[in-house]
Amino acid sequence: MRQLGFVLAGVTSSEPPAHYNIFEEWLDQGKHGTMNYLAEERSHVRRADIKQILPECKSILVLAIPYSPLISHSSSFQIASYALGDDYHNIIPPRLKQLIQFIEDQVGHPIPNRYYTDTGPILEREIAQRAGLGWVGKNSMLINPQAGSTFFLAEILLGIEIEPDAPFPTDHCGTCTRCLTACPAQCILPNRTINAQRCISYLTIELKEEIPEGLRSQIGEWIFGCDICQQVCPWNRFSLPADPAFEPKIPLPVLTSDLTLSSVEFNQRYKKSPIKRAKRRGYLRNLSVAVGNKGNEKDIPFLEQAAQDEEPLIKSHAHWAIKKIHDTPTGL
Repeated sequence: MRQLGFVLAGVTSSEPPAHYNIFEEWLDQGKHGTMNYLAEERSHVRRADIKQILPECKSILVLAIPYSPLISHSSSFQIASYALGDDYHNIIPPRLKQLIQFIEDQVGHPIPNRYYTDTGPILEREIAQRAGLGWVGKNSMLINPQAGSTFFLAEILLGIEIEPDAPFPTDHCGTCTRCLTACPAQCILPNRTINAQRCISYLTIELKEEIPEGLRSQIGEWIFGCDICQQVCPWNRFSLPADPAFEPKIPLPVLTSDLTLSSVEFNQRYKKSPIKRAKRRGYLRNLSVAVGNKGNEKDIPFLEQAAQDEEPLIKSHAHWAIKKIHDTPTGL
């Protein structure tokens, strides 16, 4: 598994998740925002019982692969570290297929299987804890004492019995509340879930509409995702080096002049990056907000150009940013 880049691995059974009720309460309270796919009946049924995904499932192999550690890059506009390299949705699944082929070769016959990396209707962090990979921290991230939380999770559901690993036994967050204190949007909830409606990652990636005006200032200079709750976590001093596929590859630093990017230029620059998920309209919406928060009057000509864009979402956020800069004393 190490040859395929997986630095952590564990096995658990196909039994239903013990804390499914927390997910249900989270949905009932509307903490998922506009991510309506999470509340669909099919999603409910599958998350509550793995065998609704793969009836033959007897074991779940859980894996982790590291992305770029949380270092400050030279850009004044911030991008979540996991998005600096290639899109994990394209990189990890072929490796999972290789691993399945290896397992089938070992047992000598095909095995019923399904595999996911952040794409399946499963509570992957709870399952990872049950497979011994770490504990779910106060910031809702899975944390491993030797690897921090800077890794992607992946799961393979298998129709064969494999000896399960012991669940990760302890919680090492202790009395630390650094993540809760540092979050500018105060989106981290006491039960180790996130109020997505306030989360910077949600606002800059999943939300496809206008960012609520009351939350725009809290976004700071983040233009895709957010690492703040991981940056302050003391366990990330143990973060592992990134798999080569996830080392930074996108052009940095991001400049205010990106507000003039055409659709073709945006697609060429980010064609292999998770950033393409935001699409040009979301990326320039986010960048407009970040430029407004940066508060430099020299950036106004770029914002004025964005305010003439054909895309209403970009126009409205560029106008907001111009007003914010004008209304901020000395433009700071």
